[in-house]
Amino acid sequence: MKITSAEFVMSNSSVAKCPNEPLPEYAFIGRSNVGKSSLINMLMERKSLAKTSGRPGKTQLINHFKVNNNWFLVDLPGYGYARVSKKDKKVFQKYITEYFEERRQLVCGFVLVDIRHEPQPVDLEFMEWLGTHQVPFAIIFTKADKLKPTVIEKQAATYLQKLLDGAWEEAPFHFITSSTNRMGKDELLGYIDGINKGFFAAQTSSKN
Repeated sequence: MKITSAEFVMSNSSVAKCPNEPLPEYAFIGRSNVGKSSLINMLMERKSLAKTSGRPGKTQLINHFKVNNNWFLVDLPGYGYARVSKKDKKVFQKYITEYFEERRQLVCGFVLVDIRHEPQPVDLEFMEWLGTHQVPFAIIFTKADKLKPTVIEKQAATYLQKLLDGAWEEAPFHFITSSTNRMGKDELLGYIDGINKGFFAAQTSSKN
């Protein structure tokens, strides 16, 4: 997929106020400071489409970006950041879960995980919640440039095995990425393109 346009549409904290266009939507979410904004900018070939910050917890709203005029990329707030107040955590959690439960345009969520770290309970719990609620998702391992190639594969395999040792019968689809050297960009955009083609083909079929 070639990115020909990517533009910010809106930010809000209410699922009801999200764009109403019948376009496929992909939500990116992960723990704070996982490299989400950098990854989004790399995928969209923009320097500052998504705002990056050295301060974790910067993204605090549902941010919609329209891509190629035919799909939405959604930048969701990070979770698991200790310095956010308990009141704000409850608000974030409420509209994050409402988004995944109610957003009919959502076709796939992407859970971002820093490949350098061991599986974290908050990530595993969130993925289990998505699975329980039958929300389709894939894992994006970030910051792969920080590790040697042999370590990358080992870390990813260990992480996926942790899921299989738990509640999962089979591991979710996954991507290994780096916003620094653009690793995984073509694979991830190709995956989205494939889902989009199926989405629009189904729409066309239903109209005939």
